[in-house]
Amino acid sequence: MDIKLIAIDLDGTLLDSKKRLSDVNRKTLIQCVQKGIWVVPCTGRTVHGIPEEIKGISGIRYAITTNGAVIEDMQEKAVIDTQMLSREHALELLHLVDSYHVMYDPYIDRRGITEPRFIEHLSEYCLPAELQELVRMTRDVYPNIIEFVEKSYKPVEKINLFFPDMEERARLRAELEKRTDILVTSSLPNNLEINALGATKGEAILRLASHLGLNGKQTMAIGDGENDFSMIQKAGIGVAMKNGSKELHAAADYITDTNDENGVASAIDHLVLEAKG
Repeated sequence: MDIKLIAIDLDGTLLDSKKRLSDVNRKTLIQCVQKGIWVVPCTGRTVHGIPEEIKGISGIRYAITTNGAVIEDMQEKAVIDTQMLSREHALELLHLVDSYHVMYDPYIDRRGITEPRFIEHLSEYCLPAELQELVRMTRDVYPNIIEFVEKSYKPVEKINLFFPDMEERARLRAELEKRTDILVTSSLPNNLEINALGATKGEAILRLASHLGLNGKQTMAIGDGENDFSMIQKAGIGVAMKNGSKELHAAADYITDTNDENGVASAIDHLVLEAKG
């Protein structure tokens, strides 16, 4: 199979458990670029949350962010495609989630928006140390999130939620999933992520492939989480990490090693680089 684009999730996939890019994975990404393959970070993070050690690899130009809400040309600093929640839609959802015991962050202009009651109590919402550091780097703090969104008059890429209580998470998920105007997914055991219809990693991969003159069969996707399900299904080759769920494994064409065992490099070597010679 002539793979020309490889979309790779970050957390739990390309990055190890300490959020680091291994030398082995880095060398494999460079090999792909040298062979003319587009390497595309495909993440629930914003573009500002993509580590510099990945963005700094020459030839890594495009990124799919906030679960497919934004496709960006990082070289030109240009947005190619968006599938976002309108301001009014986002405000309705924020008022709903505000009635639950949950930390919520809407993403606007590639930044997460938070407020002191959340950012100063990250441990209360069960964020591990590595994730707390990432949150502090990628959020802007305002006195009141809802007031900020009201005054911004801008669409929202994604609403991210963190729960200290899993029963509360289940209740809110059940309420959200009754709706037909949003997509609800998750990338961590204690989070939920709300996106606009059409904002999936899988759909974004196909849109980017079309932009680059490629067809879906020329794409490969690698992921571990629930929010990776669409890209595992829609890519020409779908690869699940060993540390992914059973449901993701069942949907995948291939299961590779864990994120702490350089599973990305292993899959690319076996399925792409060895085939290209």
